[in-house]
Amino acid sequence: MNKDELKKLSVMIIVFVAAYFLPLDWSRFQNGLTESLAMTRDYAREHVLLCLVPALFIAGAISVFVSQASVLKYFGSQARKVVAYGVASVSGSVLAVCSCTVLPLFSGIYTRGSGLGPATTFLYSGPAINVLAIILTARVLGLKMGIARAFGALFIAIIIGLLMQFTFRKEERDRHNGSMVVPGELETSRPLWKDSLYFFSMVGLLVFMNWGKPLETTGIWAVIFNAKWTISSLFGLLLLFCLYAWFRKEELSEWVVATWDFAKQIIPLLFFGVLIAGFLLGRPGKPALIPEEWIAHVVGGNSIGANFFAAIVGAFMYFATLTEVPILQGLLGAGMGSGPALALLLAGPALSLPSMLVINSVLGVKKTVVYVAYVVVFSTLAGLLYGVIA
Repeated sequence: MNKDELKKLSVMIIVFVAAYFLPLDWSRFQNGLTESLAMTRDYAREHVLLCLVPALFIAGAISVFVSQASVLKYFGSQARKVVAYGVASVSGSVLAVCSCTVLPLFSGIYTRGSGLGPATTFLYSGPAINVLAIILTARVLGLKMGIARAFGALFIAIIIGLLMQFTFRKEERDRHNGSMVVPGELETSRPLWKDSLYFFSMVGLLVFMNWGKPLETTGIWAVIFNAKWTISSLFGLLLLFCLYAWFRKEELSEWVVATWDFAKQIIPLLFFGVLIAGFLLGRPGKPALIPEEWIAHVVGGNSIGANFFAAIVGAFMYFATLTEVPILQGLLGAGMGSGPALALLLAGPALSLPSMLVINSVLGVKKTVVYVAYVVVFSTLAGLLYGVIA
């Protein structure tokens, strides 16, 4: 029997043993299966149509209609660092998106020619420097926590980008020297303001369709929430006008094909990751294979271990947009330390097991492992510092 046949036999044996000893009568295993399916259902209902699909179309538009020269000007390896990292860190802050929804946008700018540093700064900042989430954090968990989250996320986003660019400087230099020509770019006679209005309408749709419900029923945030569908409809009409008035049929076809390419790459990995995350950790307040009380017990105090564990758990958990705040509120009530709480806030929204799978498909195993390690390490350090001074 050759090696290939032995591998096939080994896989068959492993599958058989796993099936034979499935602990179907174990309540935690049953809870994990239930939560795995429930989280997948919730993700499909709450995030695919309103978050992921618009993000995929924006990513497709970036890959087709944004010139490579423009990406290189602002995000390329030769761009001024102040401009590249400043734009990357701030541009994500207006998108109220989760770690999964930002992935198509990251993939779009990276494959279009962005440097690794600015691209990973954007990847982290998109879900981490979320204006709505930071305001909610300050309201629910206290002003100090809100300020610490805002400055910590901004600092970590830029530092991680700089370190990623430095760590993989040789690979990035080879990448930009050897593969920067993208043949077949569509020629367009549209002025810049028309393309800008087109992108503005799509981003507006993404932002306002996902506008979260505020805690208070009065004020500007409540007014916007109550009018979210009216505002979204206006952006939708603007998008339809742009497409009808300014785009040729072949351009629209190219856009749909590019969007489909991103969807094929990203959606299967995301759903697989959500299934696994649900099986292990479940939804807030719902027991899965790993009970929440175990996590709360380990992250009490402000030790290195507590902060590191909080960052690790946050990195692998899946947080829907704005849900990390009530989750932390419950964990703090169960005895979680303030330092580990910040560590989880900084690592959790920016990463998840589903997002890691997609990042790996874009960057490869080595870059993904290093990126995750940087997020966990700096979130741990920020938590330690905050635990000391808070």
